[in-house]
Amino acid sequence: MCGGFTFTKNSLMALNMLYTLVSCILIGIGTYARVSSIVTSINFIEVFIGCGIFLAFLSLMGLWGAAKHHQVVLFFYMCILFFLFIIQFAVACACLAVTDKQRVMLATKGWHESDNNTRYTAENYFDCCGFISSPSVNECLHVTTCCPSEDSCTCSVCRPKIVKALSWGLDVSGGAGMFFSFTEFLGVWLTIRYRNQKNPRANPSAFL
Repeated sequence: MCGGFTFTKNSLMALNMLYTLVSCILIGIGTYARVSSIVTSINFIEVFIGCGIFLAFLSLMGLWGAAKHHQVVLFFYMCILFFLFIIQFAVACACLAVTDKQRVMLATKGWHESDNNTRYTAENYFDCCGFISSPSVNECLHVTTCCPSEDSCTCSVCRPKIVKALSWGLDVSGGAGMFFSFTEFLGVWLTIRYRNQKNPRANPSAFL
């Protein structure tokens, strides 16, 4: 019956299976956003990777608690999931709230704090040379894609490309975190409902 014990149990188990997929998505998006920006370290995005890893383990706890209708496990699962929802929702809001000016500042700070090897990696990745102004051709020869020789060097500056990659990472991470955080709130609601239901196969006088 819709809304009954079995339905709620199966829904909670299916939701926790979905959390396994969600955790992989969060880890993947966060990792790609972190790698694509290269020179910029953003704690917001790194928190998403942590949330994804934690959610993967939490989904296993939810599956076991739902299968056994274990009151203690479900209680701790519900509490932890609610705190994870708050953290993920707050971080998603923070990612989406970063202004264009702040994104440029983050990219500039990351560039100036990076060593030469990191800058060379970013320049080869984005096919660019220099951050704000292009250096001499001889200083760009390590970027083989856009500067294969002194006579055919067409490298553009890196700042627009790095800021664009940074903006993409913040927008996608924030949007995904915002969307999936509400599925976690749904999990909290289902867990509360499931804990307050009686198992029809158990002793009718026992409330498990």
